[in-house]
Amino acid sequence: MFRMFQRKTTGSVVCPSCGSLVGVRDDKCYTCGRSNPGLWGFGPLLRQLGADFGFVPLVIGACSILYVLTLLVSGSELQIAGGGVMSLLAPSGRALLMFGMSGAYPVFAQGAWWTLLSASWLHGSLLHIFFNMYWVRRFGPDTVELIGPSRTVIVYTVSGVAGFLLSSTAGRLLGGLPIPFFLRGASFTMGASASVLGLLGAIAHYGRTGGSRLIREQVKQYLVWFIISGLIFRGTDNYAHLGGFIGGYAASSMMNPLARERGDHLLIAAGCLIATLLAIVFSLVNGFGLLVR
Repeated sequence: MFRMFQRKTTGSVVCPSCGSLVGVRDDKCYTCGRSNPGLWGFGPLLRQLGADFGFVPLVIGACSILYVLTLLVSGSELQIAGGGVMSLLAPSGRALLMFGMSGAYPVFAQGAWWTLLSASWLHGSLLHIFFNMYWVRRFGPDTVELIGPSRTVIVYTVSGVAGFLLSSTAGRLLGGLPIPFFLRGASFTMGASASVLGLLGAIAHYGRTGGSRLIREQVKQYLVWFIISGLIFRGTDNYAHLGGFIGGYAASSMMNPLARERGDHLLIAAGCLIATLLAIVFSLVNGFGLLVR
């Protein structure tokens, strides 16, 4: 029953770019020129994960698991519904810091720069994770279809880092100023929305590069929605959204989404996921969140 999950080392596989049959050990596809079309023998396994190569299930599954773990670690500090519907089932700040929440305080006061990686996978309430996972489900498959699964993972990771870096920097420089709440940055921040806006940024770049007016118009509609919600809802991290969008757009432009994915894109994507996992583990091992009570 486990044969379907095994790495294929002999025979032929289908090139993920053009659909031609290639040898599992071929250096390139002789039809489209894609490097390493056999994906080191893992191509058949990846295709079983679905059209998005498992990107959406990976993000939703990992975020859900981490959310449940932060609830369990919160213990008696768990906020069930005391702060209204937006804070329904909210993990404690201590638990979120322990797992790698970012922001001006963790990054600059504590020097926890690795939280720029981990914060995209953490959420502050039931509605917070529900809405973010909805947008992951909405933009994830489209991004994978347009630029490929490996580049989507890279965009998701890079845009999260860019978003939380901008938000943390703004929180340090502007947090104490008498300005509107949506311009202050964040002392503490987390959530997938920075990476979600990064996916939208990558889609925007693809639409501009490929000359698709339909994609550009759809991106504008979504941007209007995120801007309006950022002005209305007090807990929205607008700097993370802005940084995420810019980061996703820039990452897409550096990888030329109109060209086929290369083997090194898969390696970089794997490196992004490993680095993120290490960031979360590093937070837990060092008990970072326990320093703030």
